[in-house]
Amino acid sequence: MDIELAPDIQKIVKKVLPHLPFTYINEKRIVCMRSRKSTSRARARIWSFPKIWQLALKIPAHYVIEVLSQHFDKMSDDDKTRVIIHELMHIPKNFSGALVPHRGKHHYRIDNRTVEKLFQAYKNR
Repeated sequence: MDIELAPDIQKIVKKVLPHLPFTYINEKRIVCMRSRKSTSRARARIWSFPKIWQLALKIPAHYVIEVLSQHFDKMSDDDKTRVIIHELMHIPKNFSGALVPHRGKHHYRIDNRTVEKLFQAYKNR
């Protein structure tokens, strides 16, 4: 698997964040990467930075959004934005380095309907 920085995805994150209710997300601590030749069926995934690593390395929480080139790059721009919104929804409000599951107890569901609602809010800004 080949991995590289993805400045084009970073631009999508930067463009989307101010228009969505993700005020708790620190854009400077999100790194976007593109991988090639992965065998995963996912279009994108988000990687956490657990507390133990934060303490050991004396670095605050960060997140990595990885897009899988073979699936993500052929999508429309709107669908790419939807995928990025989906991944951003996994970041908890305390920006702790942990991840929110698709069906959290105290959090909204991360599903197509919720993503579409946020996407429409972004488009109609």
